[in-house]
Amino acid sequence: MKIALTGRPGIGKTTCVKRAVSLLSVPAVGFWTEEIRKNGRRWGFKVVRTDGKEALLASVEGRSPYKVGRYKVFVREFEAFLFPFLNSALNPTSVAVIDEIGKMELLSRRFARFVEQLILSEGPALVTIPQKDVHPLVAQIRSSGRFKVITVTLQNRDKLPEKIVNLLEGRDGEEGAEKP
Repeated sequence: MKIALTGRPGIGKTTCVKRAVSLLSVPAVGFWTEEIRKNGRRWGFKVVRTDGKEALLASVEGRSPYKVGRYKVFVREFEAFLFPFLNSALNPTSVAVIDEIGKMELLSRRFARFVEQLILSEGPALVTIPQKDVHPLVAQIRSSGRFKVITVTLQNRDKLPEKIVNLLEGRDGEEGAEKP
């Protein structure tokens, strides 16, 4: 089972992912992206691996040829931090966790190739995608038929982590899942 969560920014996709990972009875390998705030303002984003290690993905400071909006994206550092760790996420005995498959992350060609492999892989996955198809791979996830796409809302976000785990672990948990 592969699940793709979508929804508006700030609705709780990352929180759902983190809670679901904490409830899984099988290993989870991957990462989630968290914002970094300084003086009450969004300053950047960090990537947190499922083993607890973290690294800076993007910030309003620093130097990088890659930019998304006002953020400089540290693509080389992102790749060095995630690979080869992320390759083990394709093991069918673990759940691949990718939050998020978004503009910043997809600036990395290596990450984009990994996402292509993930789409075709047989193992379970839990990913988040933006509401808009910001990249052909996001559109492919949405239309491939290989992912159950669930929209996170204020009404379902508190119960979703348990339902996600039930789906990933093959238990009955279909009720309440929605297509966007």
